[in-house]
Formats: sequence, C-alpha cells, structure tokens
Amino acid sequence: MLRKIYPPESISDQPEDLIAHAYDAAAAAPERPPDIVAFPTNTGQISDTLKLANQFRFPVTARGAGTGAVGASVPIRGGAALILTRMNRVLQIDQQNLTALVEPGLVTGKFQTQVERLGLFYPPDPASLNVSTLGGNVAMGSGGPRGVKYGVTRDYVLGLEVVLPDGSIITTGAQTVKSVVGYDLTRLMVGSEGTLGIVTKIRLRLLPKPEAMRTLLASFAQVAQAALAVTAIIQARIIPCALELMDKGSVAAVESLLKSGLPEAALLLIETDGPAEQAQREMEAIERILREHGAGEVHSAATGAERDRLWKARRSMSQATARMAANKINEDVTVPRSRIPDLITGLEDLSARTGVRIISFGHAGDGNMHVNILTDKRDAIHWAKAQEAVGELFNLTLRLGGSLSGEHGIGLAKAKYIESEIGAKGIEITRALKKLFDPNNILNPGKIIPDEEFS
Repeated sequence: MLRKIYPPESISDQPEDLIAHAYDAAAAAPERPPDIVAFPTNTGQISDTLKLANQFRFPVTARGAGTGAVGASVPIRGGAALILTRMNRVLQIDQQNLTALVEPGLVTGKFQTQVERLGLFYPPDPASLNVSTLGGNVAMGSGGPRGVKYGVTRDYVLGLEVVLPDGSIITTGAQTVKSVVGYDLTRLMVGSEGTLGIVTKIRLRLLPKPEAMRTLLASFAQVAQAALAVTAIIQARIIPCALELMDKGSVAAVESLLKSGLPEAALLLIETDGPAEQAQREMEAIERILREHGAGEVHSAATGAERDRLWKARRSMSQATARMAANKINEDVTVPRSRIPDLITGLEDLSARTGVRIISFGHAGDGNMHVNILTDKRDAIHWAKAQEAVGELFNLTLRLGGSLSGEHGIGLAKAKYIESEIGAKGIEITRALKKLFDPNNILNPGKIIPDEEFS
C-alpha cells in the first residue's frame, strides 16, 4: 500500500537498502533493518504514510543522514523508515527579518555556506555538519563548538511544520522573534527525536556574520591543566566563540589519521569572533590566562587555511578515535564548566579502576565533553567492563551537577539511564506526552523511554 504513495524510484525493500538504514553511529545501540524504506519529497507523502501506519499499526521511523550517536534513527521494531534527505531545499532566506525557511534534509554545512554568502550567520555547528541534516539537528537538539557563545539548535528554531503521528499537519511557532501564544510546541518538538512528529519545514533565526575571527591552539603537559585554564577563562568573564579541549589520546588518534602536525600534548582550541578589535583583544587576554596556567606552546592561526587545518583536526576526532578500537562508546555528558577539572580527574580514576581506555575531547567552554570508551563487543568480559564504565560515568556526571547528554540525545543507548536524571515523575510525564501525541505508538517506538506499555 505504501507503493501507492511513492513512485517506484522512491521506495525499496531490497536487502542492500534495508541494511544501509539498520544502524547509526551508536556502538551501544542494537541494529535492526526496516521492512521497507521510502524517500519522501513532500509533506503530503509523509502525512499519507502516517495515516496508513495508524490504520494498519506498523511503526515509522524518520531518518536524515544517520550520523546520530544514540540509535535514535534505528527502526528497532522494523516497519517503514522514511529517509528525508530528498527534502533538501532552502525555501526562503528573509534578509529583512533575518530568518530562513528550509526543508529537513538540507545538510547543515551547505546551509551555513549559503547564508554566509549573504553576510548572514547560522551558528549551530555539530562536528558532522558537512554530513548531518538540519532536520536531524532539530530532532536531536544538536549543538557544536560554538554553543558556548551562541547556544544550540533549539535557540535558532522559530517555528516548524510537523506531521503528527495520526497524519495531521500542524505549524508551530511564528515568523517573529517573539511569540508567547499558548504552549511552546516548537520547543517540545526540538529534541524529541522524532517520537512526537516528523518535521517537514523549519524556520530558523539568523544573525549577521561576524566581522572577524581569531583562532589559537595551546598545549599543556596534562589535560587537568588545560581544564583549569578553561575555568579561568570563563571566570575572567570572557566568552569565546569556541573553547575546545582535547586530551592526549584524542590528539594522538587524530595525528595517526591526518598527520596535521599537532603537538603531542593536551590541547585547547580557542576561537573569538566579532568586530576585529574586540576579537583580537579577547584573544590576547585569553593568551595571558593560558600562559599563567602552564600552557607550553601557544600558537595563533595566521591564515584561513591554517584555521581550517586546526578545525579539520578537531572535527575528525570522532572518526579518528573510532580507529583506536574495534568499538567505541561515545558519550556526551555535560557538567557545570567549573566542574570540568573534577570530571577529567574522575575519568582518569575510572579508567584506572576498570582497565578500560577512555579518551576525551569536546566543548569544554559549555561543559559538554565527549567521553569515548574504547572496547570490543566480541570480548564479552571487556564489553561488560565498558558498560560498567558507562554507568559509572553517568553517576559521576550527576554527582557533579551535570546532565547525561548535552547534544547527542537519548535514543536507544541511554533510555535505561534517563530516570536517574529526570526522576520517576519526569518519566511519568514523558510517557503521558508520548501517549497523548501517539496513542498507537506508531512513531519511532522504543526511543527516549522504555515503551512496553504500548506493546
């Protein structure tokens, strides 16, 4: 019956297509192929699909580029996978009101390049920006290095067109910067991982493109020193555009991949932006703080090409660390910025106690660290130790006043831990919202919270 909705070139049940959409980047999540995949090109096709799904009670999972790290786009119960990458147009760029209307399959980096040609700026910049889609970013509440100064995806979504699980279509938010009419359904949808609706249009807020950027790389003998320097920068009331921390293991991993010439040390990659004089003044103040806190080499990028080289190294770290073991569990815990040194110390202790290698890097400026636990699923004993390490990492994070996820979301991989953060009442409310929107549990079942009550 789905074949009546989609043309032959837009629907497939061939094994190679099913297998290609059975997984994402999450090592800790199971794999499961859908029973059929479809590539919608318009809102009507998605609406018709969900109406059919409710009639015949089959699950539907929406998917972008599949770069997620928690299994949120894995069709764990089979059914239909809707691949939104063909809905990839920029529908409008409103230069008077600094907004844009886009489709969910548009690649984030392509959108950024397009608006920057007009002197505009879309700040959210996940590491996968050259592959990941804006719809995926919205579904997962993605962030990125520039989150420390500019915020994350949810801070730029003004409104959405959404197909609800019963196939009905709603528009949330407004074209205006301010709107407080009714409950904020836009914010509810952002980060809901495709469990409450499928986003088909996104209205985004834009900013003027910064006049200048300054980029600096600083090395430290110990990662704990670098973490203390991060705290000192923030205490000095300086908010850089990006403030990234990389431990020695992550630097060694990316050097083995790219041969970028990075120092064999823990590193901070820092960027300021704004009016040229301000960006330079802030960077000079940061450099003084770094040297006061034991930085060895402090190097400023002299050219755009050099800046690109440094950022390529940083954005390749996830790929590089994945080469260090058969499997990698990539967690993205967040702690208050002042507790970054405690998190780093705790991770060193955790690795020593469990015998599991842990490599860390991430957005230290907003307390969001990517903790990579290296393991091998084929070794049952080591895999069990890695799982134990994940649980201990989350306990440490919560003790430090943090959160289990800063930008990756919950999906399948973290669902069993969510109650430790939001509590039993939070779980109850979340279940009630899901049942209100999706009483037949059609849309992306099994994600965020266990859903046995719907089975």
